[in-house]
Amino acid sequence: MDDLDQSTALLPGDVRMPLLGFGTWQATGQSGYDAVRAALDAGYRHLDTATMYGNEEEVGRAVKESGLRREDIFITTKLPPEQVGRERETIEASLRALGTDHVDLWLIHWPPSSPADSIPVWRELLAARDDNLTRAVGVSNYSTAQIDELIQATEENPAVNQIRWSPSLYDRQRHAEHRDRGVVLEGYSPFKSTDLADPVLTRIAAAHGVSPAKVVLRWHIDHEIVVIPKSVTPERIRANADIWDFSLTAEEMRDIDALGT
Repeated sequence: MDDLDQSTALLPGDVRMPLLGFGTWQATGQSGYDAVRAALDAGYRHLDTATMYGNEEEVGRAVKESGLRREDIFITTKLPPEQVGRERETIEASLRALGTDHVDLWLIHWPPSSPADSIPVWRELLAARDDNLTRAVGVSNYSTAQIDELIQATEENPAVNQIRWSPSLYDRQRHAEHRDRGVVLEGYSPFKSTDLADPVLTRIAAAHGVSPAKVVLRWHIDHEIVVIPKSVTPERIRANADIWDFSLTAEEMRDIDALGT
């Protein structure tokens, strides 16, 4: 648990975001609640949800009934692009569903369909942060050019950009572009585009006595990229949280990076 507490990315405003999070997409109803409870029991302290997922109530109830302190759990939710013009109403609904007076991170889930809406939506997120409804704000599924547009208009960097990421999608330049702008890269769907039987992953996994899935998660952590695996299976939830007793060598990291070229 000590490692889990220490492995964080620093966001503006001295907000610490755990590098390992629990994704809740498609985890709804009782099974969604059970999955979040299992994740909290396994040591996760970062939960990723969204208005679009329809499970904020279950996530909030799981947090409340876990017995953990709210300030010890990092909660992300997201604004659907079709809620342009109703940003404040949307976050207030999220907070009611989650049973909290603030989230730790609020993201624009996808770039708005009309580019003209991009800056006004971003300004609304900044206003919500300034009103303490969220501790940090960011984006999801944005290109570097779209991020630059926000920065140029407001001189405020998104704290985070959550995008699809995995060894086979590794893009050194994109990674560097985020770092150069002070934007934390957060990867979702770490396994969806990964061949866990890839010889590079199986060789490195065998060297550490762990599964290839754990190698993929550790690769994110060792790059200081936030990763949010999702599962509703308690055994897998526990296994995915148990990645703190090994780390990858520089050579192993390079070998995994090369899967993306």
